[in-house]
This record gives sequence, C-alpha cells and structure tokens, in this order.
Amino acid sequence: MIDVLTENLDAFASGLWVTTRLVLGSFVVALVLGTLVAALRVASSPWLNRIGTVYVEVFRNVPLLVLLFIAFPGVLRGGVEITPWTAGILALGVYTSAYITEALRSGVAAVSRGQREAGLSLGFTQGEVLRRIVLPQAFRTVIGPLGSITIAMIKNSAIVGASIVALPDILKEARIVNSNTFQTAEAFFWAAACYLLLTITVTVVIRNLETRYAIRR
Repeated sequence: MIDVLTENLDAFASGLWVTTRLVLGSFVVALVLGTLVAALRVASSPWLNRIGTVYVEVFRNVPLLVLLFIAFPGVLRGGVEITPWTAGILALGVYTSAYITEALRSGVAAVSRGQREAGLSLGFTQGEVLRRIVLPQAFRTVIGPLGSITIAMIKNSAIVGASIVALPDILKEARIVNSNTFQTAEAFFWAAACYLLLTITVTVVIRNLETRYAIRR
C-alpha cells in the first residue's frame, strides 16, 4: 500500500495543494458574502431581512452540483469567460456562505441587547453598532461553528473535482493514480488520508482560536 503513495507522492501533493487553494479561496468568498447577508438578516428593515432570508433559503437548499453547472463556462452566455478555478471557488463559496450567514446570525443574537442600546446612546448609527460592537463579538462567539463549516467545505470540495469543473484536486489525482495503477483501494485510501490531514489541521487551528478568542457565555 505504501508504494502507491511513494510512487505517486507528487500527484497527491499537487492535489492537496489544489484542494487547499480551492478551500481558502472559497472560504474568503463565503466569509465576505456570509457577513454581508448576515447583516441583512439582522437588519431592522423588513425588506432587507427578507432579501437575506431568501438568499439563505435558496443557496442552502440548492445542491452544490447544480451551482457548479450554473457557474461553469459552458453554461453561461453573453461572452462572460469563467475559468474552472473561478467557477469552483464561486460555486463552493456561495453555497457555503448561506451556512456562514446562519452561524453569524446566531452569534449576533448572542450579543446582549443592552450593548446595542449603549452604542446607540453614544451616537453610533445602526450600521456602526453592528460593525464596531456586535460583529466582532459575534465572530468570537461562533469560532467553533465556523470551523465545522470549514471542515464541511473541505469535504464538499471533492464534488468540485468530481464535477464538470474537474479541477486537479485530491480526488481527481486519486482517480488518475487509480487509472494508472489499478489499485483502487490504495489510491483512494491515500486520498482519504489527504482530506483527513486537512480536516485535522483545521480542527487544531480552531481549537487554538477558541482557547484564545472565544467568548464564554
């Protein structure tokens, strides 16, 4: 079994690097969109709240594979060129942003109303209260859930490699190794080990962040 890894170490390392870049890029997209939509979800305006709710319900209930077909360059029209990388990052990022939105919304709800009222009494606007007082605490409250979402994103990234986007990620490289060696169990065992390495790394990082920054309530 070990010979499959040693003889194809470059392939697995390349796939691991591609998956890492895909997850990091998608996480940035998801975090930015999730934060913006979370602000809509907790806004005092009913219309903004509804827009945020529709966004979450749509992207949380549409399969990731469908989003990949929508984002893939062969599907879009109008001369817009979207590379496989862009399609994969956007689809995975938008899909995950709905879950980050709900995590942040729960974090915002955990911040006491008194702190918001104190901010307003000091002359802050609603937006300033959210940006300066509420969201910083909300992020610290939901470090654990954000870690769980990131781990789910790592596993969902395999769908990107297996879809029509076909980025050369861990799963794609494992399939190539399998086709070259005909050692299916061994090839995908080491692919699983690569995914496990990523998820364990995220778990360790999140635990350290929770120890340092999480707010205990």
